[in-house]
Amino acid sequence: MEEPLEGKTGEVMKLLKKGESEILEFKESFDRECMETAVAFANTKGGIIIVGVSDGGGIKGVSVGKESLTSWANEISEATEPRVIPEVEERKVGGKKIVLISIREFPFKPVAVRGRCFRRVGKSNRVMTPAEVAEMYLQSLGTSWDALPASDANMEDLDPEKVKKYVRRANASGRRRIENGDLIRLLENLELIRDGKPTWAAVLLFGKRPPTPRILSPVHCGRFRKDKTQIIDDLFVEDDLIEQVDGVMKFIARHISVRYEFEGKPERREVWEYPLEALREAVINAIVHRDYTFPSHVSVEIYDDCIRIWSPGKLPLGVTLEDLRRKPHDSVPRNKLIARIFYDIKYIENVGRGTTDMMEKCEANGLPPPEFEETTGGFCVIFRKDVYTEEYLRGLGLNERQIRAVMYVKERGRITNREYQKVNQVSRQTAARELLALVESELLIRCGKTGRATHYTLAKTPQISGTPQKRLKRPINASETTRTGEA
Repeated sequence: MEEPLEGKTGEVMKLLKKGESEILEFKESFDRECMETAVAFANTKGGIIIVGVSDGGGIKGVSVGKESLTSWANEISEATEPRVIPEVEERKVGGKKIVLISIREFPFKPVAVRGRCFRRVGKSNRVMTPAEVAEMYLQSLGTSWDALPASDANMEDLDPEKVKKYVRRANASGRRRIENGDLIRLLENLELIRDGKPTWAAVLLFGKRPPTPRILSPVHCGRFRKDKTQIIDDLFVEDDLIEQVDGVMKFIARHISVRYEFEGKPERREVWEYPLEALREAVINAIVHRDYTFPSHVSVEIYDDCIRIWSPGKLPLGVTLEDLRRKPHDSVPRNKLIARIFYDIKYIENVGRGTTDMMEKCEANGLPPPEFEETTGGFCVIFRKDVYTEEYLRGLGLNERQIRAVMYVKERGRITNREYQKVNQVSRQTAARELLALVESELLIRCGKTGRATHYTLAKTPQISGTPQKRLKRPINASETTRTGEA
């Protein structure tokens, strides 16, 4: 016997408490957006639409009959292509009727509604671009763009010596045992040759030099001052994808500093201002996971205070910015064949720990974790030399005046109470109180005796592992009771 509607209240209340998410949507009434959400769920991980509930989870109720439930299911089915068959059921909570529309992830994607495709990103539905539609279609077939035959390419475009070098590396890594033999058969077994033609992966990995324009995918490296108006060095790394990694890393090493430490042993230890392992991981990710259908190239920009590594294309479908910070997260390669070759030679792992490894290496070297950003047309990883960025300082609970003061010290080396007053247009007492808070948070160091000789400098070795610095115990408010004298 089916459980009464009222007996399922607890299950529904749990859903309402969770709030809207990637797999849950609240709607006060059944409308056009419900069908868009149904498609977005079908194209992502599936989900539930609860009709009769406000955005905040408040139960409004909805007037429905049995015909309504059937009609809603039919509307979704008839408006979608391929057809989505939802499960629609009525529930009663607090004497009010609500409707649950359950959508399963569709096996063949993408699904469209009235000719448009949507995918679920966080709490919202996002219209998919043509590139995303093509990528999702290939994913649903279990393949990727790099497995397609390269247009206008033939077997003569491949360099046998590069294939042999891969074989040696794969055998040395222990991840793939390859016997010496027919290279053509090897490439066919690796799916790098299809119907007698090299795939895009084969051309990008083992293509001859000089590459022809149709298969050119260089990495553009540049060393700049604070902005791009002053160029110090510029290089296009034009080689196969594996060799690009070494070429880019040589450029980076040429433009960042290194110091040597002795720890009671004859050997000295190199300490780079950025951890090379983290930079290498970011470079490899940019090369392996970029969107090669996008008419642009990977760029590596080195500035006085940061390094930016940008790659064309958004994150691969199924991966979010939040996923990158999880330990570990699912690995969803955009270019499956390229990723597999890089895995064989031990350049990447399969467990989705690349970004978290970057974060851990930066923190172990006393640097802030890298920042991940989706930009117009691409994805960017930013490495910074220190924790003194506005975003980081704001996260510690500093107010805008204190952030402005820290950036002032970062640029000029020191600040006094009088300078704090001038920079922020505040009283002497307010300046003293807020400077004291910065000292207590271990961001600034107080130097000199009381009076005019007192000044403040940046902490030399900020502690960012675990709990970064010391958060302010409470926000600083200019209206609070002020203290007299220098902090």
